[in-house]
Amino acid sequence: MSGRGSIPAASLFGLLILWTVAATLTADPQVLPQPWALAGPFLRELQSGDLLYHLGATLLRVIWAFALAMAIGCALGLVMGRFEKVDRWLDPWLVVFLNLPALVLIVLCYLWIGLNETAAIIAVTLNKVPNVTTVIREGARAFDPNLDAMARVYRMSAWTRLRHVLIPQLAPFITAAARGGLAVIWKIVLVVEFLGRSSGIGFQIHLYFQLFDVAMVLVYALSFIAVMLAVEWTFLQPWERRVRRWRVA
Repeated sequence: MSGRGSIPAASLFGLLILWTVAATLTADPQVLPQPWALAGPFLRELQSGDLLYHLGATLLRVIWAFALAMAIGCALGLVMGRFEKVDRWLDPWLVVFLNLPALVLIVLCYLWIGLNETAAIIAVTLNKVPNVTTVIREGARAFDPNLDAMARVYRMSAWTRLRHVLIPQLAPFITAAARGGLAVIWKIVLVVEFLGRSSGIGFQIHLYFQLFDVAMVLVYALSFIAVMLAVEWTFLQPWERRVRRWRVA
């Protein structure tokens, strides 16, 4: 195992040991079961197809909300960072939505639109757009003016300037917004499912919360955490290393 992969593995193993010690001290599986006690419930849910069904439902909502939030947030952040007048007009709106509790937006979307998929995805998207916009705006403000001057001298088109001058400088900020956004979005999706959907990890957690079944709550929560860790290590971290290469070259 490479050094890059061994450290996260050792860190997770340490977390597993901590969980085992805490469960031993608690000595009550109804409060905190041992890690290996989750194997049976996990296999039953996997074999029945329920786990994959609800994982898929949550993942689909996360993908939709993530794609919309990143597209809208990146566009708004770039415009606000590049044009001061636009920033002055939209900044109060940004502050309002940054400080509006996620629960309020979720409830309002359900009340206004209904208990459906559209309301769920819009609620999650609206909760994340302000954060993405803020990060991208700071990245746009940090653009190197010398590179802008070079683009004007060479009379680059708007598309060429965006592709070869702006996006490479913005890439680390996009990565930061994506990594933070994915972590926050799936948590908000769980709340959305907890409150008003009939499928997904949040719905199952709500169900087993009512039954006081800690083991099943952990099975569903940890299953989706595992999916998010796989996305982080497979896609986001390699992309982050790639977009940062030019800074250390």
